[in-house]
Amino acid sequence: MYTTYASVYMLQTGLTSVELGWLTTMNLVVQMLSALLSGYATDRMGRKKALWVTDLVSWSAAALLWAVSHDWWGFALAFFFNGFQRISTTAWYCLLTEDTPANMRSRVFTALQVVATVAGFFSPIAGWLIHRTGVVLGTRLLYLYAFASMTTMIAIRHQGLRETSIGRTRMAETKRFHLRHEWRRIRAAIKTLSRNRALMWLFGVYVLWNVQMSIRTTFVTAYQMDALRIPPSFMSLLPALSSLAMAVCLATFARRFHDDHGYHWMQIGIGLLTAATILLAISAPRSFAPTIIATALTAAGTVFANPFVESLVANAMDDNERSTMLAVLNVLILLSSSPSGAITGYLYAWNPRSAPVFAALALVASLVCGEAARRARRGTPAALSTQDLAP
Repeated sequence: MYTTYASVYMLQTGLTSVELGWLTTMNLVVQMLSALLSGYATDRMGRKKALWVTDLVSWSAAALLWAVSHDWWGFALAFFFNGFQRISTTAWYCLLTEDTPANMRSRVFTALQVVATVAGFFSPIAGWLIHRTGVVLGTRLLYLYAFASMTTMIAIRHQGLRETSIGRTRMAETKRFHLRHEWRRIRAAIKTLSRNRALMWLFGVYVLWNVQMSIRTTFVTAYQMDALRIPPSFMSLLPALSSLAMAVCLATFARRFHDDHGYHWMQIGIGLLTAATILLAISAPRSFAPTIIATALTAAGTVFANPFVESLVANAMDDNERSTMLAVLNVLILLSSSPSGAITGYLYAWNPRSAPVFAALALVASLVCGEAARRARRGTPAALSTQDLAP
């Protein structure tokens, strides 16, 4: 619930858009460093333990710091802790996919989308709180609630999870490995990746997907409130509208979601997101209709694209080497997206409308990569060979 107001909260606390952009870039740099270690850490600690430890640091501790910070240094420490999320991302991704049949993975990610959809219906509560207490105090309270609820969820989830079979094997293997062995595996993964054109293009889609997500999360909400002058009380209703649109799309189309048509659904979703972002970029101030339409299009695009962006990449990797390949993927994502925070911060200070324009350009490039991946998939191995990555 705090995501809608996070950037506006920090700007109203005293940060400038340039400072916020640099904090975003710093966060992405820390994510890149943690991504380099994510494969080794996930294999050495096990998926379950790595998820538990790094979630407590990157989400619970970071949320508490965001709640109590009053200056740049406090927010910087929160962004720093949050940067370790790449280790938990790798661990969670492995837990979701490793013991799941390939033809069921898109359904797993769709189910997660359903959970996010249900959560969105509670967003008007955040709007009511912001309306009663103001953006700064209200967002602090939302962060405190996030700290309490996430910590509770992490503890309960940890008790219910079990280590994957591949995770147990990798834990046993890495006991006798040194970090230099993981570095050799990373280099071998990069070499193998360079020979797999379809996977390279899919990685391009995934990288650009994360770039536009970073821009939209950090600056597009601020753009809607600052440049389009959408009041906070109305903004609080948008996540609920988004959840409603997602629910309608899931009820209507979820039965048709099959991995055989993954590229088709992914491209439709990215196209809808592109249209929504362009619509926001050309909207006039205080125009509520384009904001509502863009919210619905974004929701539909996310429902269509997200499960297949995830599952197509997951199915293109060898199960036994997933953690190493995810480490490489995360580094590529962060090398590409790290400058985007600072660049968007400067562009936003120059003209707030540049934020959705930048996001739209990333989405258009993602469409191009998706089409190239679809054309290259024939004649390309479905997954990376384990032998190619042997240390």
